[in-house]
Amino acid sequence: MTSQPVPISLSSGPRKLRLMPAAEQDGLDPYMAQIITNRKSGLSLNHVIGCPLDCGYCVRHFWGNFEQKIPQLLIPTHEAVTLLVSHPEFRPDTTPLQIFNKATDPFLPGVKPHTFEVLEELDRLGMRNLVLIITRFHVTEDDMRRLEALSYVRPTLLFTYSGIADARVEPIAKTTTTVDSIVVAAGHRKRTKVILYWRPIVPHWNDDPATMAHVLKVADAAGVDAIVFTGYYHKEENASYLRGLGVPVPYAENWQRRKMLPEDLDRRVVQAWRDSGISIPLFRKTSCGVTASWEIADYNGHLGVPELCDICPAEQVARCKAALRPPSEAEFIAALESFGFDPTTPFLVEDGHVLTATLGEQRRYALQHWFGYQMWEVEHPHARGAHGRALAGYKLDPAEQAQLDGARARLAEAARHEDD
Repeated sequence: MTSQPVPISLSSGPRKLRLMPAAEQDGLDPYMAQIITNRKSGLSLNHVIGCPLDCGYCVRHFWGNFEQKIPQLLIPTHEAVTLLVSHPEFRPDTTPLQIFNKATDPFLPGVKPHTFEVLEELDRLGMRNLVLIITRFHVTEDDMRRLEALSYVRPTLLFTYSGIADARVEPIAKTTTTVDSIVVAAGHRKRTKVILYWRPIVPHWNDDPATMAHVLKVADAAGVDAIVFTGYYHKEENASYLRGLGVPVPYAENWQRRKMLPEDLDRRVVQAWRDSGISIPLFRKTSCGVTASWEIADYNGHLGVPELCDICPAEQVARCKAALRPPSEAEFIAALESFGFDPTTPFLVEDGHVLTATLGEQRRYALQHWFGYQMWEVEHPHARGAHGRALAGYKLDPAEQAQLDGARARLAEAARHEDD
């Protein structure tokens, strides 16, 4: 039987976090126990896990951690920062970073001191890395003063807000907490960047014209730097939880490893933005919105998938075009060795991306961030128009399907040629 969500209190919660005993940590899902992981938006630090916000689509469902409501430390924060800056895939000033994006909210009362401890220690070390901080909770004027006091690290606040009104899906929707925080952050920023993270957009939850218009109005009224939109991870665990609460879940049992946002829904979001007439730029990818806000080229090289960029400001496309350069074979092998990866890993440099095998997602992302060039896994190549999302909801023409089907053959042929 699915448990009912616990009503959230926006002022309660521990002010001091417990260090989770080793015996309890031994029982965690291996992924949840990983303190540092490499994700597409950056090297991700997660030494605090546990969250009371009860978002029905939360990724913690996948790893059996959703029932842990009270945030707890896996290690002390000063140790976590040391782990981060000594990580083999960390590069000072270059590697994009994320804080507490996997298993908690960085602005919960007990978590917030650790968020700032990480930021301020990185700043003390003189690191100029981009730092992405995803939240939907209270951000105050005092918080903004601390963020603005940072001299080196480049923080971006991404406020998850999609206009979902059903408190079964998102209990915080009963409050104005996220919208109030967006207004405060945007109104008190100078150096810090503020993005409205329009997600998840899900059929029959929040895809009606009135809700879309509302979200765009929130962004415009606050004057955020950018809007980034995307769908949601449709997997059995969160679908079961939501159905247990009586929430209609779209997409049936079409479970996907990538986010679901069908082509028609993408088109309607873009059209709603265009019809709104607002000047705030809209982006399909997180790194695109972040880097455009900082006026630098996208560190994920998304211009290698040019149809992503039809909504991007011309000046940002120009920055990305000037920076986009395929690595040479020697440079790629040198990077494999530098990161401690297998230098014999098969790869093929193609137009806009490098096709690889056996690296896995986390290693691919380290290389992608280093080169600013797309890295694709041969088992999961991208399809034109789907923008790296699940292919459900997209129709591929024969040429596109052949391109996908031929990825493995192209890589194998390149490997044979290199062996000669």
